[in-house]
Amino acid sequence: MKEYVARSELADLLPKVEAGKRLTAADGLRLFQSTDLLAIGYLANIVRHRKHGSNVYFINNWHINPTNICINRCKLCAFGVDKDDPSAYEMTLDQVEAKVWEAAPSNPSEVHIVGGLHPELPFDWQIALLQTVRRILPAAHIQAFTAVEIDYFARQTGQPVREVLNTLREAGLGSLPGGGAEIFSPRVRPLICEKKISGERWLEVHGEAHRLGIRTNATMLYGHVETLEERVDHLIRLREQQDRTGGFLTFIPLGFYPRNTGLVNLGIARTTGYDDLKCLAIGRLLLDNIDHIKAFWIMIGAKLAQVSLAFGVDDIDGTVIEEKIMHAAGADTGQALTRSRLVAMIRAAGCVPLERDTLYNIVRKEF
Repeated sequence: MKEYVARSELADLLPKVEAGKRLTAADGLRLFQSTDLLAIGYLANIVRHRKHGSNVYFINNWHINPTNICINRCKLCAFGVDKDDPSAYEMTLDQVEAKVWEAAPSNPSEVHIVGGLHPELPFDWQIALLQTVRRILPAAHIQAFTAVEIDYFARQTGQPVREVLNTLREAGLGSLPGGGAEIFSPRVRPLICEKKISGERWLEVHGEAHRLGIRTNATMLYGHVETLEERVDHLIRLREQQDRTGGFLTFIPLGFYPRNTGLVNLGIARTTGYDDLKCLAIGRLLLDNIDHIKAFWIMIGAKLAQVSLAFGVDDIDGTVIEEKIMHAAGADTGQALTRSRLVAMIRAAGCVPLERDTLYNIVRKEF
């Protein structure tokens, strides 16, 4: 395979990647413009093996989406609805407690919580939500609230982001998910999420979390109205933020699902497996300072997630019980995988399965 890459249009990048030299934005654009997916995957796997060998991570996690009522109503989103919509819901704290007790027998390492910007739920309710999860699952890591939600809480309370984060951490918050990043381009955001915080504000919230020692994830939503140049700009800005504050745990590229969204009339097709593998691999190549690249199997499917392990990916997320947001937009993947299925997928790809917690501490490596 190395001989093949040495003869490809990307041959000049091979010694650069092998030496661990940082790729430029121009290199990133060349990668996105190239049709040589196998060469891109080979280059990405050089980086993956240098960082992780044959190890592949997964987690035992549960998702809770407390409400789909949201004041933003972004065009890209099929999950958020108005309060008077027939499909609107808001969980009570008793319902949250019942959901957490349902999760308890599986002893999840992580509880993942994101939802809409509800116009009437006070900040104290979010505190009580975290305290409820912490009381029932004291050992679980709570990854909750996107930067968009954190900004909303700050505006609700009139408090600076730093104070909001400290209050949430005292109630049980462990880390932030990466949602809401979408594409940072100021050209694109008014077209797909006009009421959402800017890309600069998203980076600011994550930077504040990092300075407090709160780790976070990073994402990129691709396959809608963005250009290849805007994808590269997004990745470079993530890399620059990581250089400044160093708190990103993993990068998760998210392919856009157009069904049931406000962009469906634009005739946008779902991303292909080719697109998905390319974004994962290029993410691995450009984001040299972010340790992990995650293929979110809920979005791309278990089989393609397995293939992605040959394209720079070292993490396929986890058991993911009851994911709602992607499925509202038309995801036709399952909503859960067992630990044994994840282990079998990883082994069949010739890799070593490692069960992790949110911070990538190893929970179990013998199966």
